Amino acid sequence: MQAIADPVRREILMLLREGSLPAGVIAQRFAISRPAVSRHLRVLRQSGLVSDELVGRRRLYSLRTEPLAELTDWLADLSRPEGWAHRFDALETEVRRTVRERRAQAQTDDAEEERTA
Repeated sequence: MQAIADPVRREILMLLREGSLPAGVIAQRFAISRPAVSRHLRVLRQSGLVSDELVGRRRLYSLRTEPLAELTDWLADLSRPEGWAHRFDALETEVRRTVRERRAQAQTDDAEEERTA
């Protein structure tokens, strides 16, 4: 989480979502110095969110989303109601829907019965 706390690093991740890029191309997208971009790339690489590969004389950086899966799971757990609360909410919704449907059906049956009588 610390690696993605910085807005520049989040923007770098968004750039790499489209595919691998060399550090120079990444640095051109920002109004900060190349060494500052290199420091951000190092933090992302150390966190496992970015990998790098030497291709000829260029170092290409690529996004790695696997480490984000743990964060995504944790955030989902954090936002999910605790225990059975969410299941009871769903049950209450279903019971109310069923009651409404049965009332509507009873009214339709009553109207049908009046017409035939």
